Amino acid sequence: MGHLAELGAAHVFVIGRLHVGMGESSTMSDPASATSLPLVFDEPRKAKKPPRHLADLTAAERKHAVERAGLPGFRASQVSHHYFSRLVDDPAEMTDLPADLRQPLAEALLPELITPMHTLTADGGTTRKTLWRLHDGALVESVLMRYPGRVTMCVSSQAGCGMACPFCATGQGGLQRNMSTAEIVEQVLAGARSLARDEVPGGGGRVSNVVFMGMGEPMANYTAVIDSVRRMTDPTPDGLGMSARGVTVSTVGLVPRMRQLADEGIPVTLALSLHAPDDELRNELVPINTRWSVHEAVAAAWNYARVTRRRVSIEYPMIKHINDQGWRADLLGEVLTSYGDWGWVHVNLIPLNPTPGSKWTASRREDEREFVRRLEAKGVPTTVRDTRGREIDGACGQLSATGA
Repeated sequence: MGHLAELGAAHVFVIGRLHVGMGESSTMSDPASATSLPLVFDEPRKAKKPPRHLADLTAAERKHAVERAGLPGFRASQVSHHYFSRLVDDPAEMTDLPADLRQPLAEALLPELITPMHTLTADGGTTRKTLWRLHDGALVESVLMRYPGRVTMCVSSQAGCGMACPFCATGQGGLQRNMSTAEIVEQVLAGARSLARDEVPGGGGRVSNVVFMGMGEPMANYTAVIDSVRRMTDPTPDGLGMSARGVTVSTVGLVPRMRQLADEGIPVTLALSLHAPDDELRNELVPINTRWSVHEAVAAAWNYARVTRRRVSIEYPMIKHINDQGWRADLLGEVLTSYGDWGWVHVNLIPLNPTPGSKWTASRREDEREFVRRLEAKGVPTTVRDTRGREIDGACGQLSATGA
């Protein structure tokens, strides 16, 4: 998906392992172009799984893992305290553990999962994009964004993406594999450590918000995404102790998973990347629409709001002369208000960010303002997103993990 930018408040978006027809692996051609990438819902079978990590496990599973390593089970909670509460990743700093147990415990619970390749900064150092190498050589990116009063981490959930959206750098790279729960959590922990070590201007602090808007479609890696949200929101020392309301899970519209998320009992914010209010255009911009239509995606978003009483965000990149016409603003307003005006939805308009060689460009400001005016005239709350990190290719749609 590769959104990677702040939603304006606390948001996180996630996806999981989705099978077309909820049973079989499948690919599907994009109707917009015979040469475009196919839709891919399942990771390649050759994908190598990362080693098991403390963040992959529940508290009971951690205790069992430690005991299987021949060590006292209660040590698992001590390691969890160091990892989640103290943000320690060096066994030598776990001084309340016997010196001879520190390394064995680290080997049993804290294998190295992500290695920083390089970090680029913008906005006076308050926006930081990091390129990570995973255990199998796959590359992913995450972005830390510091704002007055909050710190947001935009995290990846897959290495690459199988959704094949033609205007997104991540989607044009294809899908390599799903990320594990711990690989996702480690991106957040890495950001938290950089704050604790005073590497980000503005002093210490904690990560307050997580958005699943980095590389990948969170709903296509559903189990790992949901488990990572649980690790982020579990009380310390079992997790990071974050508020679920500070997490935003984004999706291009995997309807069965959206409905499943509504029943998880985790009050995250759901963000639907709609991009067009009509099926004809959305089939081209978001190929998943050929499987689940605008109506089906919006209905699933409305259902999420109904069940959770959490307002849904509609993500809408403004693309010049493609989806920014005034009549499309009117149609979008009509589609959303057809489900009622009880405050269930908010529209985030995203100025399109450039990617090398792309034919897509951002809308003119006057067209953007008219789009906002028409939506608000329909009674739909609308904002234009602040795009951070554009100069370091860290904004919405720019993540490609090329190593450049």
